[in-house]
Amino acid sequence: MASAPLTQWQRLLKNQGVWVGSFTQLSPSGDVRQDTPSEVALTPLNGGNTMRQTIRKRPPDQPPSETVLEYSSLGRGVLFCGTGAFSQGSIQRSPVSEFGAELGLIHGTERLRLALIFPKQPSLGSLTLIREYLAGTDPTPRPELSVEQLLGTWVGEAETVFPDLQPPQTMATRLKIRQAGPGTVSQTLNFGQSPAIQSQGRVVGSTLQFSQGSQPVTVLCLPGGASASFPTEIQPGQPFFLEVGWLISPTLRQRLVRTYSAQGTWVSLTLVTERKL
Repeated sequence: MASAPLTQWQRLLKNQGVWVGSFTQLSPSGDVRQDTPSEVALTPLNGGNTMRQTIRKRPPDQPPSETVLEYSSLGRGVLFCGTGAFSQGSIQRSPVSEFGAELGLIHGTERLRLALIFPKQPSLGSLTLIREYLAGTDPTPRPELSVEQLLGTWVGEAETVFPDLQPPQTMATRLKIRQAGPGTVSQTLNFGQSPAIQSQGRVVGSTLQFSQGSQPVTVLCLPGGASASFPTEIQPGQPFFLEVGWLISPTLRQRLVRTYSAQGTWVSLTLVTERKL
């Protein structure tokens, strides 16, 4: 008999421990603005039914700060995947209020998180990259991501979870990224049996710009093997997504995708784990 799927709370518990790292504030074009050493402790209390979250930051040239949160249930804007990967953020986009989300990946004793903020405007205002490892372990050094590292054929599996807690879906994925010409890449994406999605992007420094389609997308290559994908400018009445990618090793990558409908409503969270052929 198959074991019962983990509850959302059990998936949260996969993140327990003391995570040491830093919050790196970046401009919308990926330039580092500030790097703040951090320690985030996730401590189960009350037999594992309550979580205490202690966030300590040591900003350069400023006194350290500490924030303590305790909760025994999860908000409507947060969902966890089977690995403990998660996303929390806005459940509805409105042009008159700040919009954003955090996307977090977990692999062994390391986590990679990304927060994207759109401040009452259709284009990205800021992003924060958070790289962490469990206290007492050593982080794996990873270079800044390059477009060249993404070239090739990636095959894997996607797990999609839904805010209305309908049963999760899993499907096979295939992503082929190749050089299409000077400063150009082409991308072909297959999800399960759905028709392939093809797009072409321009390489601008460490950024990819996909401008065809109803919702142009920017992909930033970031430190630590990370990438951020987001609408270049959110077009009203069109579905869109926010994504963090993590090149864990040259042939293993995870991506976490938070998808919104044409009405700006959060509809799903998908974790893709893929390996390069």
